[in-house]
Amino acid sequence: MPDKINDFSSHSATVGAGSPVSRPQDATARGSDGAGGSSVGSSDVHITDSASRLATLEQAVRGMPAVDDARVTQLRTAIEQGSYQVQPQHVADQLMQMEQSLAQLSNGSDSSGN
Repeated sequence: MPDKINDFSSHSATVGAGSPVSRPQDATARGSDGAGGSSVGSSDVHITDSASRLATLEQAVRGMPAVDDARVTQLRTAIEQGSYQVQPQHVADQLMQMEQSLAQLSNGSDSSGN
């Protein structure tokens, strides 16, 4: 047996005791009864509402800059000057809003059966 990955053996192997190998496209072309007809709706693609929303969000995020330089500068200046104040209620509200949004996404995908 060769030690190198690039060395190929010239020996042929029999798959399935000499029977032809069935490819996935062959199985779908035969249909569910195996008679050779195509099954109804086999090429239909259904996208869930959650997947559509995620695709829309992905496009929106791609259009946004990774870092808002103006906001970073504003916060850095406020911190350096000692005027930045954490607003705990605002932080908590934003965290709860994010949790609720995530829960809606996960509940939406569960109720659709996907």
